[in-house]
Amino acid sequence: MARNAREQSQRIALCGLLVSLMLVLGYIETLIPVPTAVPGIKLGLSNGVLLFALYLLDIPTAFVLMILKVGLSGLLFGGVSAMMYAFAGGLVSMAAMSLLSKVKGVHPITVSMVGGVGHNIGQVGLAMLMLHTAQLMYYMAILMLVGLGTGAVTGVVANSVLTHMKKMQHKK
Repeated sequence: MARNAREQSQRIALCGLLVSLMLVLGYIETLIPVPTAVPGIKLGLSNGVLLFALYLLDIPTAFVLMILKVGLSGLLFGGVSAMMYAFAGGLVSMAAMSLLSKVKGVHPITVSMVGGVGHNIGQVGLAMLMLHTAQLMYYMAILMLVGLGTGAVTGVVANSVLTHMKKMQHKK
């Protein structure tokens, strides 16, 4: 029983660290100017942390981490509107990444790229519903391309961490 309690405590501590890391990366992301003509483009640095959680923890835990990150980020840096859009994007992204991560042979970088696209689909989809306009489809097309690129970058970083973590586990 004591071992189980210890493992549970370690898991909770790890989740706290991952949420903290996502919040810090989200804040850092606001400080990095992305020089583009398209508004709203971000690197999605915390997506790498969620990818890490998806592969090394489990799907329900990764969803909880996403919800905590969205809620705390909204309270600290955004507002209700920002939380709604972040949650819509996070929900679509996590659903897509969760499904794809279970397909044998699909690389984590590909999963991350799909997550980047899914995030943009969720956010623009919500905006289309809220604003009652389909004209945002043009904007979504651009953001999907950007999501592929940023997803690839965060996927490479997350995959490097995953590879390193797996090597460390084998050394035990």
